Amino acid sequence: MGSDQSFVDFVLDNIEQAGELSARKMFGEYAIYCDGKVVALVCDNRLFVKPTPGGRAHIGDPAEAPAYPGARPSFLVEDRIEDREWLSELIRITARELPAPTPKKPKKTKKTGESRGAR
Repeated sequence: MGSDQSFVDFVLDNIEQAGELSARKMFGEYAIYCDGKVVALVCDNRLFVKPTPGGRAHIGDPAEAPAYPGARPSFLVEDRIEDREWLSELIRITARELPAPTPKKPKKTKKTGESRGAR
């Protein structure tokens, strides 16, 4: 089905207090970033937050579901999606507990096998 930009904007607006936010379109759906970390996915206009121990404690008894077929279960946020303070705190907790993204390696050229930046 794919998610609507308006729903993504709604989510970003509701978590604006969480930190530095952005969304990136991926395969018709969206990844939500907080402070440079992927903390959630928006798939079929539903919000899936990456599971962390602190997030689980904050939610209590979270509903869990995969964001797409074959994905690991995430916290499915539906009932409290309009609770800006609660949702922002969940995203802050999640971002704090997730590891920093690993730096990308430079791509190798086909001819020499050298890194592009190594010349």
